[in-house]
Amino acid sequence: MHKIYFTGSLVLLIFLVSSCHNGSDNKINNAKQEIKQAEKDFVKMAGEKGIAEAFAYFADSAAVINRANDSLIRGKESIRNFYAADRFKTATVKWSPDFVDVSTTGDLGYTYGKYTWQSKDSTGKINESRGIFHTVWKKQKDGSWKYVWD
Repeated sequence: MHKIYFTGSLVLLIFLVSSCHNGSDNKINNAKQEIKQAEKDFVKMAGEKGIAEAFAYFADSAAVINRANDSLIRGKESIRNFYAADRFKTATVKWSPDFVDVSTTGDLGYTYGKYTWQSKDSTGKINESRGIFHTVWKKQKDGSWKYVWD
């Protein structure tokens, strides 16, 4: 009798653990897809509405970006003001994540990949730079994803 009880309990425990794991996997996979979509929407908005609007819109209220000379720009409005400078008005940026990962809780994730930045100088010449980006994303209370570090 004890052997049957033990075996039944073990089977039940394995079932519960595996079903929790599958639910966790689904949550993580869904979060990865949501972040990929946020990245697509972000780059699309940057092309359509401008860099300043896109970087402000997708920023968490406590977002920080690391830019020129290792300057840290903190907060949505500071980020918008940084990108509102004249030198960014003729600039375009495109990127795509090569990698996305998410925490086991499904509320924090990160991406990295390649970007291409283009800007026109005063003569109309297009200057291009390429690099690697790294973004940390945080799920918001409304279910959307905003970056906290870029």
